[in-house]
Amino acid sequence: MGTPSQNLPLRIETERLILRPYAAGDGTWFYAMSQHNRDHLRQFESDNVVMRLNNEDEAEALARDLAVDWSVGRHYFIGAFDKRGGEFVAQVYIGVVDNALPEYEIGYFADVDHQGQGFVSEAVRAAIRFSFEHLGAYRLRLECDDTNLGSIRVAERCGFQREGHIRQNKRHPDGAISGTLHFGLLRSEYESSGDGL
Repeated sequence: MGTPSQNLPLRIETERLILRPYAAGDGTWFYAMSQHNRDHLRQFESDNVVMRLNNEDEAEALARDLAVDWSVGRHYFIGAFDKRGGEFVAQVYIGVVDNALPEYEIGYFADVDHQGQGFVSEAVRAAIRFSFEHLGAYRLRLECDDTNLGSIRVAERCGFQREGHIRQNKRHPDGAISGTLHFGLLRSEYESSGDGL
């Protein structure tokens, strides 16, 4: 269990985005988003929670569960929405790795229609600030497929340092084999960046 979240901000604004946790009432659009992104996420995000939804009721139940998880500090799923029209553009996940340190992991994906516009990097930078300033993180980590060039660019653009490479450790549905890159970001690196990640 992570940090209880009663005093955490429920809305974060960046230059172009509004970020917020999922909540009761999100089921309809959340299900539509999951279906719209299913093919897009299959290669690198096949175990993402949005891939398990079969209807709006399941999506609503998941949104409510994720809201509870947020409130008790189990993990933090954050939707990123374009300020201009309110469209969903990305998701960021913050998960508890080690409460004693504390260490969190970050994951993310871009909506298929909003790739390559810098929304994920902007959302991840906001999640980094949230993790260090509100969750008290000492260290953040993330991992991504070594063939996922977009995800690698986001990690590097957001200040993460490459810490390891596990080679050829997974087989994809299409039979391709790839490895996993591991990245980390320390509080000292975040602070020395002047919050300019």
